[in-house]
Amino acid sequence: MRPKVDFRLNAIVDVDAIGGDKDLGALALAAARGGATIIQYRDKNSPTRLMVERARTIHVALKGTGVPLVVNDRIDVALAAGVEGVHIGREDMPVSDARQLLGPEAIIGLTVKNEADARTAIEADIDYACIGGLFETPAKHNPDGPIGFDGFSRLAPIIRKDKPDLPIGAIAGIDLDRTPPAIAAGADGVAVISAIFRQADPQSSAAALRAVVDLSLKVRA
Repeated sequence: MRPKVDFRLNAIVDVDAIGGDKDLGALALAAARGGATIIQYRDKNSPTRLMVERARTIHVALKGTGVPLVVNDRIDVALAAGVEGVHIGREDMPVSDARQLLGPEAIIGLTVKNEADARTAIEADIDYACIGGLFETPAKHNPDGPIGFDGFSRLAPIIRKDKPDLPIGAIAGIDLDRTPPAIAAGADGVAVISAIFRQADPQSSAAALRAVVDLSLKVRA
């Protein structure tokens, strides 16, 4: 049986948002040292060879931290780089196919945007779900529009009814101020880009976010 994924703080290394010229391994390591519990590498436009190189660089940097790395969308890159798993959405490879390729131990996360996605999350062999986008964000255009905390509060219980132990995160436009209401709405954690990687000190920013997540979870309990 796979261990439960700790989704309290998902730091997304998004190349389009933070720049491919940055030291992505160092940034990921800073986030992990600050308290990120899972790292995602997201890269929508780079050549496959470069994506594999970057994923390997990040993975090597995280070695010894205990923080897993997942690749957004690209099962081939995840396999080639030997990372812990993938994060996929409705336009990507079906979860069943990804699981067959990656094996029973891999981490697979799924984006949930609506009721149909929530039902898919119930039926699929996934390790966490991430509901969003909650708010507008410059990192990614959301054609469905933001769902806000109300949308999160509506979708999360659909999944929890059948999968009460599945970690569910909140994504898009989340910062320090929005973290407590996200947790209060039912999130087990938050996924962020700018709140960590567009700050002067990513490690301190991650630490501040992690502290707010932990406190908010304690208040909710």
